[in-house]
Amino acid sequence: LPVHPLEDFDDSQVFSCKFWGLGGDGTVGANHNTIKILGECVDMFAQAYFEYDSKKSFGVTKSHLLLSKKTIRRTYYVKRADFVACHNQAYVDSYSMVEELKDGGSFLLNTRWSAEELDKHLPAAMKRYLALHGIRLFTIDAVEIAQRVGLGNHINTVLQSAFFAITGLMPAVEALDYMKEAARTSYARKGEAVVASNVAAIEEGAAKVVEVEVPACWAQAIDEPAAPAAQLPAAVTGILQPVNAQKGDELPVSAFAGYEDGSIELGLTAYEKRGIAVRLPRWDATSCIQCNRCSFVCPHASLRPYLLSDEERAGAPAGLESAPAKGKAAAGLSYSLVLSEFDCTGCGSCAQVCPSSSLAMEDARPNGESRAAWDYALGLSDKPGLFDSYSVKGSQFNTPLLEFSAACAGCGETPYAKLLTQLFGERVYWANATGCSQAWGSPFPGIPYTTSKRGFGPAWTNSLFENNAELAYGMLLSVQQQREAEKMRVKQLVKSLKCGMAKLHGDRGDNPDPACMQELLGVCEDYLAAFDSFEDSRSTADALVEAVERLTPHLTRSAARFGAEVVRYKDQLAKKTFWMFGGDGWAYDIGFGGLDHVIASGENLNVLVVDTEVYSNTGGQSSKASPVGAGAQFAASGKKTRKKDLGAILMSYGNVYVAQVAMGADYNQLIKALKEAESYDGPAVVIAYAPCVTHGLKCGMHDVQGEMRRAVEAGYWHLYRYDPRKDQPMQLDSKEPSASFQEFLEGEVRYASLKRSFPEEAERLFELSAEDAQRRYEKYRALADGE
Repeated sequence: LPVHPLEDFDDSQVFSCKFWGLGGDGTVGANHNTIKILGECVDMFAQAYFEYDSKKSFGVTKSHLLLSKKTIRRTYYVKRADFVACHNQAYVDSYSMVEELKDGGSFLLNTRWSAEELDKHLPAAMKRYLALHGIRLFTIDAVEIAQRVGLGNHINTVLQSAFFAITGLMPAVEALDYMKEAARTSYARKGEAVVASNVAAIEEGAAKVVEVEVPACWAQAIDEPAAPAAQLPAAVTGILQPVNAQKGDELPVSAFAGYEDGSIELGLTAYEKRGIAVRLPRWDATSCIQCNRCSFVCPHASLRPYLLSDEERAGAPAGLESAPAKGKAAAGLSYSLVLSEFDCTGCGSCAQVCPSSSLAMEDARPNGESRAAWDYALGLSDKPGLFDSYSVKGSQFNTPLLEFSAACAGCGETPYAKLLTQLFGERVYWANATGCSQAWGSPFPGIPYTTSKRGFGPAWTNSLFENNAELAYGMLLSVQQQREAEKMRVKQLVKSLKCGMAKLHGDRGDNPDPACMQELLGVCEDYLAAFDSFEDSRSTADALVEAVERLTPHLTRSAARFGAEVVRYKDQLAKKTFWMFGGDGWAYDIGFGGLDHVIASGENLNVLVVDTEVYSNTGGQSSKASPVGAGAQFAASGKKTRKKDLGAILMSYGNVYVAQVAMGADYNQLIKALKEAESYDGPAVVIAYAPCVTHGLKCGMHDVQGEMRRAVEAGYWHLYRYDPRKDQPMQLDSKEPSASFQEFLEGEVRYASLKRSFPEEAERLFELSAEDAQRRYEKYRALADGE
């Protein structure tokens, strides 16, 4: 039967709206308020549906609003709308939005482009539809307004006000009053300053929206010549691009042939190039001290340092700036700091930590030159060994194997995971707990974990919330068994080589060469000697595979047969490292039983816990990691019990390496902890403080690293390393608290809001929180002193 396009039915009695938003910009929340206002304050029925993709943040959101004097019982999304709004300028090149408008409908575009610039930037197909169907076009620079009134990237109230001004669904004065009241109700817990900013945004949104006359010539707009199609992997053209174009529902089952087991290629986020940042860092090469801190803290791996030879610098495109590299090890080379403008989220973390103020945030205007510079930098040769890989500077010359994830701008979790991939990524098996780190780490199909130029990268998997530790344990046992089997194959090859050279039997090939057999024997023995070394087993494994493949024609038939078996299972030659990764909801709560059981086994497993002190992925619910006095869902009047001291519990075993770290407080201590954890032959746990957007940082998410530093200075979070290999295992790395504990609490809405809502209870709980923090510090101090 023919398939006819789905149309909305009986539109005469319904006013339909569709809003295209960016995850985290507040669009969905604003539309919830809009429906509430219209449903309660106007004699109309209201219905709303909301669509999201699988990204943790910065994904596409679509809000479908229906308004009518009659009861609405529609069970499908809006297909033909009276009003469509595009809340992100980058969407105009990616999605067919205006085609969803009825003739004579209204289109609102949030953009920095002037009316004159629209002709240059809008796609021809969009211009034709606007002109041919009588669409009214409205623009507003909601980003500029939101930043000016103090809302950062939260543009929702600005655009909500513009919506009411355009549609006239309510008298203008009444609409503004209702929106202001809704803002006071929604944001009261965040403080008067936030409420005042939203009120100002509402007034500005109504006043600054502009109707743009659609030129008649747009009806004849001509499409630009299509760029030559690049050669892309099948997963990109067949799955990633259709899904990201909001056409995933149109994919046939056959498109997923080969993916039945749920696996998919790594590194697909590198092909998204969403261009969603409204501000980007600009680098001043002349003042840069080349410390690489900016790259170290970058949550999305979009800012990277490179070293160039004279030849590479001479061949660089115009957009790639450079300066003479600093340091004796890099003499004769040039240094460049390169940004992927289409992958950056504009969080500003890099500029915030730059000690020489060599990075400044400016309005985003991505261009072809910047794209060419990035593409060129990716192809530069590696220059290993010039700097210590276990240093802040040296680690950043290692390619990050976690890039362009779906994490929030300024995320406190991803810098830890990215660093882990830069230190151990080519050899890591990664068991990821369900939660926020899984939401930004594997939103289908944009997988941010990737591989190095050699094709090595994290073997990443996720099962459930409650069994992540058991999953990692099973992976370890499986690989241990496979490596032992491979070791036996190498030993059999050694025995065969020795027998062949001694001519103990007649199983000889056509042309066995004793010298070649002796060479291979030496390579095998080198490998067996390095079997338990992470670094040496990799290099000797590569040498062994190369030697077997090169020398096979010169071996006995027996040796050649064993050599072929070794090469067949070569993936298990090099030693692997095993890490389980997750948040406090997993490690402190739901998965704690399994974590404790696996750690008690004494096996060589590593754990990285990113402690946000709440369930970050589901909206900020209280966990056992939440400190006393913290306001969160399920603890609206402040958590009444102490924070679970996971580190102290694990230290009680005596044979577990335990470290507590905070990147922004001490970069070097973090690297030392990760290095020591991996080198420890036994269970090792690193607990990392990770400020989250749910905390409501008054300093802003661009200063997450600064919040980590302030947490340590105030004694809210302590840094230590407990290494059972040492005579004195405990080392307290943070100094005695020197800043005000109460001032630190006041800097986060999750605490400050409690003081407004429950002042007496807040005072009592904050005192208990300070006492608990001091008690923990004194306990750690005593352990470090050997008491």
